[in-house]
Amino acid sequence: MLQSIAFPMILGFAVFMTGMKMMELALHRSVGRHLDTVLQRSTATPLHGLLIGTAATAVLQSSTAVTVMTIGLVNAGLLTFPRTLGIVLGTNIGTCLTTELIGMNISRFSWPLLLVSLALWLVTALLGEIGLLPLRQSARMSMPQPPAVVRWLQPLRSTAVILGGFALLLVGMGMMQSVGPAVQSSGLFGAFLTRAEDSVLWGLAAGVVLSAAVHSSAAVIAIIMGLAASFAMPVPIGIAVVLGANVGTCVTAVLASIGGSKSGRFVAWAHVLLNVGGALLFIPILQQLHVITGWMTASPAAQIAHAQTIFNIASSLLALPLCYLPFLQRMQPR
Repeated sequence: MLQSIAFPMILGFAVFMTGMKMMELALHRSVGRHLDTVLQRSTATPLHGLLIGTAATAVLQSSTAVTVMTIGLVNAGLLTFPRTLGIVLGTNIGTCLTTELIGMNISRFSWPLLLVSLALWLVTALLGEIGLLPLRQSARMSMPQPPAVVRWLQPLRSTAVILGGFALLLVGMGMMQSVGPAVQSSGLFGAFLTRAEDSVLWGLAAGVVLSAAVHSSAAVIAIIMGLAASFAMPVPIGIAVVLGANVGTCVTAVLASIGGSKSGRFVAWAHVLLNVGGALLFIPILQQLHVITGWMTASPAAQIAHAQTIFNIASSLLALPLCYLPFLQRMQPR
């Protein structure tokens, strides 16, 4: 049982997380240095903040990264608490891009995509570091400029790393899916499913614990999508775990706010309230949510992804009008 479940699951999870971090770091290096300025200048209203938060999270592929960045800006006095409310709502919407891409069932392209990304990276290495590309002359010193000044190489390299990270993400997903039959025959997993069928709170609690432990709701949701794709986990229970994963991912933001300003802590707890409130709102209608996603697609994995998207968009849009309440707009804790 250990060899058939634990090893493939751990290896697949490691590959998946490596791919996610590669994408996050490459995207952050490409555009992350501009996000501070964008967040400061483009969040005048909660709606603007929601749009910017959605775009920033979709670009960085990490709602946690954007939330932690926002807390840092608030702690530094560069953003006020009311300006962060829309950003927090937007981060939940932007994070759906990863799960929707995984749910498109394009894992068969993972290895070709990985080879393409490796070839692109090798091209940048040959033209840049190894020096096969003729260098321009410096106007001041009449000396060859270093390879780093060949400006078009850096975007190409970032693209290669992003593609490689996404390919690894798909490879890891495939590894985690392979354990489905073994998990399905596990007595412990069977006991969990029995309890989760009696009460959705078991699935919710599992999502909270797993997401808090690995600090990534996307990774937990990917695991659930893999189990659902192999028919090891019923979709309704998977949706309950997804709701819990969205709550568990708030732990990182709360930890990041410790020791900071009161405004920074308010940002973290606003994130908690949004996800907990959304989960409480959707728990009574989980079956209806399953029916809606079943109308949209027959793929169990895609149903999980669509449920995540519907949950986050609905929760954020329902909470958006509350951000305009006068007492919230006036809040600026010292």
